[in-house]
Amino acid sequence: MSKRYENSQNMLERAQKSIPLGAQTYSKSITQFPFGASPYFASHGEGAYLYDIDGNKYIDFINAQAAITLGYNDNDINNAVIKQLQKGSIFSLSNEIETEVAEKIIQMVPCAEMVRFGKNGSDATAGAIRLARAYTNRQYVAVCGYHGWQDWYIGSTTKDLGVPEKVKELTLKFTYNDLSSLEKLFNEYPNQIAGVILEPMNVEFPKEGFLEGVKKITHDNGAILIFDEMITGFRFANGGAQEYFNVIPDLSTFGKGVSNGYPLSVIAGKKEIMTLMEDIFFSFTYGGETLSLAASLATLNKLQEKNVVTFLKEKGDFIIDSISKIISKYNLQEIISISGHPSWSFLLFKDTDKYSSFEIKTFYMQEMFKRGILAYGTHNVTYAHSKEDLNQLIKASEEVFWKLSENIRNESLLDDLECKPLEPLFKVRG
Repeated sequence: MSKRYENSQNMLERAQKSIPLGAQTYSKSITQFPFGASPYFASHGEGAYLYDIDGNKYIDFINAQAAITLGYNDNDINNAVIKQLQKGSIFSLSNEIETEVAEKIIQMVPCAEMVRFGKNGSDATAGAIRLARAYTNRQYVAVCGYHGWQDWYIGSTTKDLGVPEKVKELTLKFTYNDLSSLEKLFNEYPNQIAGVILEPMNVEFPKEGFLEGVKKITHDNGAILIFDEMITGFRFANGGAQEYFNVIPDLSTFGKGVSNGYPLSVIAGKKEIMTLMEDIFFSFTYGGETLSLAASLATLNKLQEKNVVTFLKEKGDFIIDSISKIISKYNLQEIISISGHPSWSFLLFKDTDKYSSFEIKTFYMQEMFKRGILAYGTHNVTYAHSKEDLNQLIKASEEVFWKLSENIRNESLLDDLECKPLEPLFKVRG
């Protein structure tokens, strides 16, 4: 039992009696946070800071898996939600705010001519795939990235327990930045692939011509191009990665940054495809829930008014540049690298002859948590992060990377681990 995380560990023990893994997502569970060296339960958040139930304060660089773009407990978002709450959250009829948010997204997102709402990212990606199949009258889909928990996608990963074999067969995988891998699928399944869905960017930038090439190959073969912009949307640009890279898909899916942490997801795209929503079944009791929509409208307005994405990029550029220098300073280039877009950058940990990447990552997390930095290898930047917060991240990174380099040189890393190392779950990016 760790004294620092005693309340969290007691609550985890209690939670595991009623909740599988003791958490609602893998990303918040003991599979991702090493037991004995991690907090598990948040008390509250304020701006760039998260507080755990043991009273520890962290500068948060996870930010609810990038769902928080503006910062926790943002006053503008709170006021919009409170105002709507006084009117009601759900009704027997549609509410005008549904149209207002749809119109705002159409104004901001290049591909958006019509919009529908879900609650989770998986709702939106599954709906987009159903649309593509309905529009093309084909069954197969090609995927690249992470696209949610539902059968059509998760059956293509190692977490496929419970997914029918026939469903698994319909999802085909291709490799990011490798056009030939996509061409090969279309050659192997001529006139059978309904849609191509990919994250337009994750760990690495697209090679010159890659996204353009994906669009051409997809359209040349009569399929629908879908961008999964759950994270890139409203982070890379107000219109998402499609605006940032100037490659416009047929359909896009959004979530996370669209409402600063309130449960809302979006399918947007061409009218001729989206009108099929009148015939396919995509319907939720809470699809028009107004508190999340009020949060979304306030979030999107603030993104436009405050030029948030510019601030995210500037902060992220500082992080990437500073951490790159620290990695070089301690000769860790063969073990750690940093990549990705400035608003969503990744530390990539590699195996050594003696230590696995998971042992190294576990040590990194253990030491960063001790220093009041909540990070597990990504830097999900928010508008609320101050220059001092960034300086604290860099100071902690310098201390931890120095300690890591010493432990690797002295072959003493495992001696300094205060917990069991993390183990692989399933890899979806990079």
